[in-house]
Amino acid sequence: MDENRHVLAVNIQDSEHICLPDGGRFVLLADASDTGGALGANRLTLARGATGASTHHHVRSTELFYVLDGAAWFTAEGTTTTVETGGLFCVPPGVPHAFGAAPGSTADLLVVLTPGVDRFDYFRALGRIRAGEESFDQLLPQQERFDVHFHL
Repeated sequence: MDENRHVLAVNIQDSEHICLPDGGRFVLLADASDTGGALGANRLTLARGATGASTHHHVRSTELFYVLDGAAWFTAEGTTTTVETGGLFCVPPGVPHAFGAAPGSTADLLVVLTPGVDRFDYFRALGRIRAGEESFDQLLPQQERFDVHFHL
């Protein structure tokens, strides 16, 4: 079999879950190393009105958000858009963007980054930051590693 071809099956009960203090959570589905670099995928559940990420961009990857349930807002290129259940939002490399659960709503998102970047450690760090166990400043030196470049 070609080393660059990977078949992957993931059951949610076998995935790592990272609980967020507001009742949200990350479910780590596929890291780039699991897919031969093709993609990375996680499920992000946001509490009512919670922010998912402040403004950032990715240099190497496109990020796709599919709204499994609820509604989410996305800001990119000076425009804020609300996407509801069944809709998607796609951000190409280099475009600053931010997102969160729409006001008054929760959001359950499937997030896919392609090509993939190993980011499970990034999501683990975010869980610790949101729990108050680490400082956000600890992520700043790792922006290139995770291809998440913050606009502070």
